[in-house]
Order: sequence, then structure tokens, then C-alpha cells
Amino acid sequence: MHIRLLGTAAGGGVPQWNCNCLVCKEARSGSGRVRHRTQSSVAISADERNWFLVNASPDLRVQIEAFPPLQPPGDRARGSPIQAVLLTNADLDHTLGVFLLREGEAFPVHATGAVRESLQQGSGLAQTMSAFCGLTWVKPPLEFSPLSNRDTSDSGLLYRAIPLGGGPPRYAAATSTASNHVVGYHFLDQKTGGRLLCLPDVPTINQEIKTLLSDCEVLLFDGTFWCENEMQQRGAGETPASQMGHMPISGPNGSLVLLKALNVKHKIYLHINNTNLILLENSKERATVLAAGCVVGEDGMELTL
Repeated sequence: MHIRLLGTAAGGGVPQWNCNCLVCKEARSGSGRVRHRTQSSVAISADERNWFLVNASPDLRVQIEAFPPLQPPGDRARGSPIQAVLLTNADLDHTLGVFLLREGEAFPVHATGAVRESLQQGSGLAQTMSAFCGLTWVKPPLEFSPLSNRDTSDSGLLYRAIPLGGGPPRYAAATSTASNHVVGYHFLDQKTGGRLLCLPDVPTINQEIKTLLSDCEVLLFDGTFWCENEMQQRGAGETPASQMGHMPISGPNGSLVLLKALNVKHKIYLHINNTNLILLENSKERATVLAAGCVVGEDGMELTL
């Protein structure tokens, strides 16, 4: 299994267009202490020819241009190796990239009923796409099942959705009638046995999820906020991390305590908000993450299982 982190930032990217917090200011300064990051998305493939996207960010065009395997085949006027998009939720930073794929062929979008409802009622995704290439909705399975290419051939990967609870996106909060709006994805390479667990948005963790965290070689985990009141501390907002659907990294109930104890080869934080000080190369927050055996994800990072 080949894994490419296309983008590792939360909504808005780093630096965010209207933000002058410490991290964004440092990113613009050119000091090298903060690397620019695009919004969160991951590309995976079993054969390096057919690729699947976990979320499609608003920065998808730039991410494709930065990664030649996602670009059009050299022997065709048009085309794409992207076989499907797998959505973890209906947030705009994970779904606006689907609109960017409208000039291509019809393709599958894997999404739960709750995510599909939010997108249909709140963003008009299906109606808009139907005027262009169209798309096919696929409900992701809860048990390992084959992940098919666009032409229904075998991709070499098995996958399943991991329900994580969570609420609807802000734009659909008034109309949504569903529950459980957030999932992660568990992937298994049928040939190598490599396992990837992708959890970019984690509202909370129960015992079942705690047990599951060790069932992988690569764990991509929600690194949105360092602490519960980060937005308030940085002067960027008032809403606590938990109310925004993200488990903070630090503290006795934070994710770092759990990840530190895991016997997993690669433990990588992604979907990192621009206010999070782990983005600063020489911060004590980053040092704490590294000391726990975890990694701060960067755009362009690649792994092979």
C-alpha cells in the first residue's frame, strides 16, 4: 500500500488567508520554522496506478500538481487515476474538492447516509455534479470489503468505515436529521497485509476505538488542536475543541496519552489547525509530540506498507 499525505492542515490551511496568529505570522515570515500546509487529504494505492482519496480538500488541484501519480495519463488527452473519494464527514475542508473533479468522468463518492444527507441538503453537491460528470454514492461497509476501482475491478485493497459519532457540519446543523456524522477508514492491502487507519476527525474515543488503534502499521490521527481552549488562547475564536468535534492532543484525556502507549510503527498527526503550536519546528509542544514517538504530518509525506 502506498500512502501520500496530500495535505495536513485543518480548514483554512497554513497560513490561513485572514489569520495573523503566531503560527501564520511565522509561516509568512520565511523563517522556515513553520512549513506551509494545504488542507487535509490522503491518497492511497495498492498498485501506484489506481488511487483513492480520503477526503477532497479545496486545495486538491494544487495537491494533484504536486504529485505526478495523480496527474492525467501521458497517453491520453484527458483522464485521471483517481478512482473514488472516501469522505470522513461533510465538512467543507473535506468536500469542496469534489466540485473540482466535475470536468472528469463520473466517479464514486463513499459516504455514510448522514454525510450524504448533509451534502445534498446543505451544499447541493449531487445536484451540481449531475450537471457535469455526475457521481455515484457508495455506502461504506462496517466490515472489511473489497474497495473497487471505477470500472469495478479489484483495487487490491479492503476497507471499512469506523463510526466515530460527531455532529453535522455548521452549514447543515439546522436541517440534519441524522446522527453519527463522522467516520474514519481502515484499509488492508490484500497482497502485503499492510494496514492503515485514517482518523482525521475524532470527536471522542470509546473503548472499542482504543482497542482498534493498535490494528495498523500507520495511524493517521486528528491533530487539530493542542489544547481544549486553543482558539480562545490564540485570539482566533471562542469555541472549545470538543465542541468543534476534535479531541485535543494534550492533557490527561488528550490523544497523546493514548498514542504514546501504542505499539504502532508510524503514528502521525494530521488535520492540524493553524493555531496549533506543534507546527512550530522548535516549540515545546512539538518536542513533546516527538518524545512520545509521534510525528507531525507534513504535505508530501509518503509511506509504503
